[in-house]
Amino acid sequence: MSYPGYPPSDGYPAFPGYPPTGQESVYPPAGQYTYPAVPGGYPPAGGGTYPAAPPSAGFPGAGYPAPGGYPGAPQAGGMPPYPGGAGFGVPPAGPAFGGYPQPPAQNYAGGGPAQIPGFPGGQAPSPMPGPPAAMVQGTQGTIRAAADFDAGRDAEILRKAMKGFGTDEQAIIDVVANRSNDQRQKIKAAFKTMYGKDLIKDLKSELSGNVEELILALFMPSTYYDAWSLRHAMKGAGTQESVLIEILCTRTNQEIREIVNCYKSEFGRDIEQDIRADTSGHFERLLISMCQGNRDENQTVDYQKAQEDAQRLYQAGEGRLGTDESCFNMVLASRSFPQLKATVEAYSRIANRDLLSSIDREFSGNVERGLKTIVQCALNRPAFFAERLYHSMKGAGTDDSTLIRIVVTRSEIDLVQIKQMFTQMYQKTLATMIASDTSGDYRRLLLAIVGQ
Repeated sequence: MSYPGYPPSDGYPAFPGYPPTGQESVYPPAGQYTYPAVPGGYPPAGGGTYPAAPPSAGFPGAGYPAPGGYPGAPQAGGMPPYPGGAGFGVPPAGPAFGGYPQPPAQNYAGGGPAQIPGFPGGQAPSPMPGPPAAMVQGTQGTIRAAADFDAGRDAEILRKAMKGFGTDEQAIIDVVANRSNDQRQKIKAAFKTMYGKDLIKDLKSELSGNVEELILALFMPSTYYDAWSLRHAMKGAGTQESVLIEILCTRTNQEIREIVNCYKSEFGRDIEQDIRADTSGHFERLLISMCQGNRDENQTVDYQKAQEDAQRLYQAGEGRLGTDESCFNMVLASRSFPQLKATVEAYSRIANRDLLSSIDREFSGNVERGLKTIVQCALNRPAFFAERLYHSMKGAGTDDSTLIRIVVTRSEIDLVQIKQMFTQMYQKTLATMIASDTSGDYRRLLLAIVGQ
């Protein structure tokens, strides 16, 4: 596949008796990784204390395991971090499950009891709230394909906006923020057909700074943008490990394979070789595992295997002197995200400590961040991206590249859910924080993409 005009120059204790049954076939939907946390769970709002689970919730009122490093109530000046500084906070309302807040819930479907090997009494509770119906159907982006789309008309609007003295940035914003990525590719092709000019080059000559980076990102095909971001993260002196983690540890198998192929075809380079040259040790091995795009994507959860994997992880870390890093790599790199979610819950029962906290104790540096990213995405992917967005704008200065990359790459996938998580986690909307951290056309375009 070719990409014309590119490149441009220049942190869960589980409930006893969990999991619920009867949901394996619907949660999460095949091919979708929405992973909203089950509502009404853990840790309780306000943090600090861990009362016994109410019998009405379907669990024995035996209480929770030791806190193991969970955050307390929100403090002035921001939310408390997860263990190891992962930065997830506990909202004052809307209890979390598995350490992640839950989006507003509607239309729940419960699951009935069944015999589950390895769980107290061999039986799961009945019934347990399932995921919201909207989540079962898939995630939602803030940008949708325009219904009355005419590539030639849009190309003409962009041409007029850039022709003559000055640039009509608002006209450009109105077009690019309200078209899908596929429609933008058609506009780009129509522009060249109609005017014999390259739209990307024209945009680069008219724009500058962050708004230029944002618009160029919007016009990159999504697979190319991920591949370009990875190449940019490893190009030249130094490596942007956080970018490698963010992309390679969160994408689906198909997305990973397409990125690897695009990286080869567009940049003439082997991504595995570049990773080996720029990283080392267990972090290198984790990224190489991610590049295979071979994670199990069977949506049915095997709770016996979850129990076995949890025991294996405990014996490889907390249950021994030293750490068997390869065991963590094998489980976290190969199991499906719903399967990992069940493993995280089983682990808490075995270790009396949540898995994120154990990873924090057993690992450090980039491999720690990579492993925790996988666990966080298994529990609640939108919450992971909400936290990344928050930290891109928190404090002095703004990490504009991270802000742009996440807003653009999630705009047609799950930015609606990310916005919901952001509000629950930080008691402010994403749009409010963007408005206070950016300015000018850059702010207007970001807000047009994110929506109010």
